Amino acid sequence: MASKPIFVTGGAGFIGSNFIRRHLAQPSGGPVVNFDQLTYAGNLANLSPVADDPRYRFIKGDICDPEAVAFAMAGSESVVHFAAESHVDRSIYDPAPAAQTNIAGTLVLLQAARALGIRRFIHISTDEVYGEMPPGTFAGESASLHPSNPYSVSKAGADLLVRSFMRTFDFPAIIVRPTNNYGPFQFPEKFLPLMISSALDDQPLPIYGDGKQERSWLHVDDHCGALVAILDRGQIGHTYNVGAANGETNISMAHRVLRLTEKPASRIIHVQDRPGHDRRYALNCSKIERELGWKPAVDVEEGVRETIDWYRENAGWLRDVRSGEYSSYFDKYYNNRDKTLEALIHPLRKPDG
Repeated sequence: MASKPIFVTGGAGFIGSNFIRRHLAQPSGGPVVNFDQLTYAGNLANLSPVADDPRYRFIKGDICDPEAVAFAMAGSESVVHFAAESHVDRSIYDPAPAAQTNIAGTLVLLQAARALGIRRFIHISTDEVYGEMPPGTFAGESASLHPSNPYSVSKAGADLLVRSFMRTFDFPAIIVRPTNNYGPFQFPEKFLPLMISSALDDQPLPIYGDGKQERSWLHVDDHCGALVAILDRGQIGHTYNVGAANGETNISMAHRVLRLTEKPASRIIHVQDRPGHDRRYALNCSKIERELGWKPAVDVEEGVRETIDWYRENAGWLRDVRSGEYSSYFDKYYNNRDKTLEALIHPLRKPDG
């Protein structure tokens, strides 16, 4: 008897597509339904290696559409929920899409999964829900949530919805909170692929403020390995932090990219900082190692080197995703950043002249 499929939301995005490819690469990997609206960061080219796999099925749809979700999810055994508006800057410039997709969309999925008797619901969250961490401190899974921008607030809201379903309806969910992911197929508006693509094109590397914001970096292959373990053996009703103990500032990561691409440090430029930019995120990830035996395997130096090589070898993919909508986004929020932020912070102030 054929196994029931995994229902993956946002499977054409960065982490989702890596997860699907990894799952189907395993001899024991069962069928997958990829449900994705194909917004600006969704790209079916990310899944071209598995497009003809008989175990793979793509359905275009919006997680905020209850009828579409119920139809597509029917017959699945488990859900892995990646779909999200995931860029902090975009949420600052326009909070509505993040609130709609990340909160309302998650509620639609929870209601459908409960009605269909889904046996396991994996909700992908973010370390940002814990908010800014003082130096030397690390957030464990029981830490309070203190999100500070529209994106992280929307993800925290989704987390709380999942928790409410677990508590109220005994719903079989698990929450996963990863640190910053990087690796192949990442949309170039995010920090590391922006640094890499700019360096490879001999363009300036724009650094927000002083660049001393500290993040922890997790290769997407390691994240997907953690998700496989959680999907298989994670405890229902629990939360798992997933990350690597490699806190590093944005400016140091930019210098690493320049060193590995053999470009001069003078390529770095400092631009106006993001409003309300959190200085540091940091997780205590001992629980997943203790309970599931998972820990990251990819060293950040080698991981960044391999990621640079991937972007070099996939110049066509990068050129395609940077056309159209991305070009207008980059022009507005980098080439004309001061004007855009001024209009955001002081919407009633008239421009000079």
